[in-house]
Amino acid sequence: MGTRGALLAAVALALTAMLSAPAFANSKYSGIVVDVKSGRTLYSYKADTARYPASLTKIMTLYVLFEELEAGRMSLQTPLKVSKYAASRPPSKLGLKPGSSIKVKDAIMALVTKSANDVAVVVAENVGGSVPAFAQRMTRTARQIGMKRTTFHNPSGLPDNRQKTTARDMALLGRAIQERFPKYYKYFNTRVYTYKGRRYGNHNRLLGRVKGVDGIKTGYIRASGFNLVTSVNTGGRHIVAVVMGGRTGASRNAQMKKLISQYLPKATRGKRTAPMLVARAETPASTPKVTPKPLAFAELRNVPVPGLKPQEQLMRVAALSQPATAIPVAAPAAPAAPAARATESASDIVTGSIAPVPQKPDLKAILRRKAMQVAAADLAPQPVAAPRSPAVRSVRTQTIRVAALGDEVMATALPDPAPAQAPVTADLPDAPANASVTVAANNAADPMPGWQVQIAAAESEDAAVSMLKKAQGALGSKLRGYDPYTEPVDSGGATLYRARFVGFETKTAAWNACRDLKQKRFNCYAVYQ
Repeated sequence: MGTRGALLAAVALALTAMLSAPAFANSKYSGIVVDVKSGRTLYSYKADTARYPASLTKIMTLYVLFEELEAGRMSLQTPLKVSKYAASRPPSKLGLKPGSSIKVKDAIMALVTKSANDVAVVVAENVGGSVPAFAQRMTRTARQIGMKRTTFHNPSGLPDNRQKTTARDMALLGRAIQERFPKYYKYFNTRVYTYKGRRYGNHNRLLGRVKGVDGIKTGYIRASGFNLVTSVNTGGRHIVAVVMGGRTGASRNAQMKKLISQYLPKATRGKRTAPMLVARAETPASTPKVTPKPLAFAELRNVPVPGLKPQEQLMRVAALSQPATAIPVAAPAAPAAPAARATESASDIVTGSIAPVPQKPDLKAILRRKAMQVAAADLAPQPVAAPRSPAVRSVRTQTIRVAALGDEVMATALPDPAPAQAPVTADLPDAPANASVTVAANNAADPMPGWQVQIAAAESEDAAVSMLKKAQGALGSKLRGYDPYTEPVDSGGATLYRARFVGFETKTAAWNACRDLKQKRFNCYAVYQ
C-alpha cells in the first residue's frame, strides 16, 4: 500500500504541475504583467526569452516618429514621400503608389490601425534617410529606454531572424511611449480610421471590449505567433501586459483577458513610485573621447523642442544622434535594393490567420477558379445559398485539409456559379465619391455577428473595393444601411479579398439583397457570420 500511495501521490503532483502551468503555454509563449505605478512585475513567464516582435516593432517606429514631432523637425501635416521600395512591401499595407506622399498624421493612423508595412518603410526612409540607418536609431533608442535584449533591423516587423526582443522589453516600450508622448499615445486608442474612402479597423480586439484598455498594438508573423501589448488604466490602477507567441488571435486575446482579470486588481492604487521611463540624453558629438555613461531612466531633458535657437537646436540634435552603446552608426544612405533584403522575403510571410499547406496543383487550381467565380476564398463559416431560381444550380463540393495555426480544420468548396450569370460589367455606376468601404486586415476584429452578402473574392484589395462600390452604385438605396466590407483570406497559398455587405438583421433581408444583386448581374451568396 505504501508503494501504491507513493505512486498516487506522484501522479497527483504531476497533475497539479500540469494544471498550474500557464494554460497558454507553448514553445513560443511568453508573457509579463507590470504595475505601471510601482514598476513591480506582477506576472512573468519566460519574459526574458528571445522572441520575434513582428508588428510590435511598429511601436518603436512610432516612438521615433513621435520624437521628430516633439523636436519640431516634423509636424502632423508634413508630407512623407513614398519610394518604390516602400510601395513594394508585402501586406498588410495601405497600397501607396511610388512617388506619392502621405501626411505624418495619416502615417500614424495607418500604423496604429492597419499596421501597414509600406507606411513603416515610408517613415523610416523619410526620418532616417534609409531603412538601415533608421533601424540603428531604433536600436539605440531601445537601449536608452532600457530594452537590453532588443535589436531592430527593419521598421515593420517583417521576418528577419536578427530582429529579436523579449516580453519584458516590450513591456518597457509599452510604458515608455505613453509616458514620454501622452499627446500622441492617444492615437493607439483609435478603433476605426478612414483614408481615401476606406475604413480600417484596429487589429486590437480588446479596444472597446475590455474595460480600461487604451492601446496598444498587435503583431503576427509565422515565426512569432500572435503577439499583443496592452495597456489597461482604470479604477486608479494601471498595468501594461504582454502576450507573445499565441497560436491564434483568439487564444492570444483570451490569455490577455485572463491576465488582466487576474492581475489588474493586484496593481497599486496609490501614488506613483516608479521612475518615468524617459531616457537620458546621449553624449554630444563634441566630446568623442568621453565614454558614454551607463544608460538610466531620468526625467526628460536635453531634448530638442520647437522654438530653440538654431545653435541650441543643432547641439541637441547632435546629442540625440550619437550612439549610446557600441552599436555602429552609419551615415544615411540610399535605400538598399530589394535583393539585399532577402530576410524580408514575402515567401516567409503569412498574412492571414490560416497558414496554408502545400496543395496538389490540380486542387489548388480548382479552388482558385472557384474563388474567383463565386467568392469561394472563405475558410470560415459555410455559406448559405440564396433562394434557388427556377434553373437550379448543381452543387459540387470538395473537402480539403488545411493547417490553421496548428489545428486542423475542414473547408468545403462552394457551388459552381450559374452559367447564365455574366461577370460584372464595367459600365455600372460607381457609388458616390464620398462612399467608404471598411477594409479589414486578416487579424482585425470581425464585424458584428449576423447575415452577410458576398459578391466576390478578388485578387487585390483595390478590385474588391471597386466591386463593392459598383454594387452600391447599381442598387442605390436598396443597399442603404448595409456596410461594404473587405478583408484578406488565404486560399491555396494565394491571398484573395472578400467583397461583402454586412449588417443584415435577417436571412430574408440578405436573400432579398442577393436577388436584387443577381438582377444586376452580380454573383452573390448569403452567409451567417
